[in-house]
Amino acid sequence: MNLKIKYLYALCISFLFTAQSGFSQSAKTKNLPQLKVSKNQHYFVTENEKPFFWLGDTGWLTFGKLDRAGVDKYFKDRKDKGFNVVQVMVLHNINAVNVYGDSALINEDVSKPLITAGNNFNNPAEYDYWDHVDYVLDVAQKNEIYLAMVPVWGTNVSKGDKVSKEQAGKYAKFLADRYKNRTNVIWLNGGDTHGNEFQDVWNEIGNTLKTNNPDQLVTFHPFGRTDSSENFHNAKWLDFNMFQSGHRRYDQDSSKTNFKEDNYKFVLRDFELKPIKPTLDGEPSYEGIPHGLHDTLQPKWKASDVRRYGYWSVLSGGAGYTYGHNAVMQMFRKGDKPAYGNKELWTSAINAPGAGQMVYIKKLMLEFPFLEGAPDVSLIANQGEKYDYIPAIKGEKYALMYTYNGKKIEVNMGKISGDKVTATWYNPRNGQKTKIGTFDNKGTKEFQPSGKKEDGNDWVLILKSI
Repeated sequence: MNLKIKYLYALCISFLFTAQSGFSQSAKTKNLPQLKVSKNQHYFVTENEKPFFWLGDTGWLTFGKLDRAGVDKYFKDRKDKGFNVVQVMVLHNINAVNVYGDSALINEDVSKPLITAGNNFNNPAEYDYWDHVDYVLDVAQKNEIYLAMVPVWGTNVSKGDKVSKEQAGKYAKFLADRYKNRTNVIWLNGGDTHGNEFQDVWNEIGNTLKTNNPDQLVTFHPFGRTDSSENFHNAKWLDFNMFQSGHRRYDQDSSKTNFKEDNYKFVLRDFELKPIKPTLDGEPSYEGIPHGLHDTLQPKWKASDVRRYGYWSVLSGGAGYTYGHNAVMQMFRKGDKPAYGNKELWTSAINAPGAGQMVYIKKLMLEFPFLEGAPDVSLIANQGEKYDYIPAIKGEKYALMYTYNGKKIEVNMGKISGDKVTATWYNPRNGQKTKIGTFDNKGTKEFQPSGKKEDGNDWVLILKSI
């Protein structure tokens, strides 16, 4: 459809119609259960109190770079691999145009979404950028996936005067109205940006989204090595915390925080904050991305690294975990200009080893009443630093501990109920279990995983009360 004609359509349609024009195919698919915070406020559950473990993927550029066939392929694959959340940008830039040539905005003004009459996907004259967003939401819903959507990426606010508070408020109201009946929408305010800057804009977006749709979860996606809790923990619109542990090695980190690669430190800190809110790592090091991001001659993060970040954070009390891959996060296609040294197509990268191994984190946690889980580092008698660190979490009748490098785990017993416990090794690479034996639940016990001590020889030790 000619772009000038689209503008004429948009200018002739009232804003009320704009806000209400979001119906597409959602009536054809069953709504997913609404998500909410658990009763103890540390985790997520569905509206019927069923435990929900957040296993996310970063498909950031889905709306702009995937056509409908690509959307179908991507979400089916992620469902098959156990993912239940995909993080996406609604607007990567204010000049956003999707694969069909549809612009998102009029004159690059976020307060003026470009809407055309109708949404017949078989007629290009009757669908627009926002109808394609609707299509993605429908496909995600069909595949039992929630979309965690960033309204407008942080650089559009932080670099220049592209988005004012007033514009942001009108845009957020448009989003709230259009997606008010969607149960598979989660909002990620911000977008790789510093929470201590432009707070008037971020609070305007957060308050507008939460006030209009109180049942949809809202958080803030922050800059690397920072956490939403640092600036917005007490904001009424923030339902849970999200941190970005980032893409740098220990020796590459020059940030003010002492957390560096130790993403579990964010979780342990957030777990103790009041009011209590869930927390999770929304952007750790991506599989296939160079250490530190920008020097493409650096080594690339591997499957073992994304497993480490996952188990470190989840076994410290994280409500879930978001995985990412260099090629998939930018939906890299043939002919695209690569970022961060990527050369692999997204259609190949969806099958990276780490992506297939993430489901084992979710399966492990859902095997236990993880809603009662609380971190307890006192379980570990031989605690180490950096890659020798062993996170530990426990419920009334279970405890889970993780070694990234085959290090022996010395356990202070008696931390869970029962006179005796069973011990089992869990393999994060394939989900297989190996029974160790039955032990008295007292004193200190040593457990040595198989294999030599080296990075990536990771294991979870499971203790269960008898």
